[in-house]
This record gives sequence, structure tokens and C-alpha cells, in this order.
Amino acid sequence: MGRVNVKVNLANPISPSTKNLESLALVDTRATFTTIPRHVFEKLRLSITGKRKVRTATQVETLEESFASVEIEGNLAVTPVLVSDTFEKVLVGVITLESLALTVNPTTGKLEEAETYLL
Repeated sequence: MGRVNVKVNLANPISPSTKNLESLALVDTRATFTTIPRHVFEKLRLSITGKRKVRTATQVETLEESFASVEIEGNLAVTPVLVSDTFEKVLVGVITLESLALTVNPTTGKLEEAETYLL
């Protein structure tokens, strides 16, 4: 468990002509989904694929859902993302971490490669 700040590269996986966006992100192992601010969603020209009800630190709200290409420390995956109108930082959740085969080492506070299990 833990929180780590990392550089993340975000892109639109279905529109390669759209500029990538590099950002500082907070990795939080208590968060299920990766969440991006509305301005990042708009800059990447992503599409809404649905809505998801989520519990935040203060309330339950419904956020729009999309997907993005996420690269952290050379590991790349396409992952679902939620779009926030209130949180102004990129928040990386465990679905993305697992897709990237990364884990947080609670002793060092750094990301490390994780094993991927099939069974």
C-alpha cells in the first residue's frame, strides 16, 4: 500500500496524431481507477465510453469514463480512466498499475516491476 509521485505519459490510443501529455501523477494503491482532470481529457481528445459511480474521500459521485494510453517508467498499457471536474492532478490507480506490471514498494516508496499472474 502507498502513495508515490511519478512521471506519466498519457496519449489517445485511437488518435496517434494527438499530442502526448507528460504529467506528474500521484500513484495511490487505494484508488481502483486512474483519474484524469477534465482539461487533460480535452487536450488528449478522448471519447466518453460510459459513466461510473465512485466513492471519493468525501462523497459518492458519478464520473465519466474513457480510456487512455498510459506509460510509466517505460511500461505502456491502454487502461480505463475516469474524468474528474474537481481533482486537478492525474491519479494512477491499481487497475493501471496491474496493467503496467508495476507495484509500489512500501519500504522504498518507489515503483517496482510486479509479477503478472494468469491463474
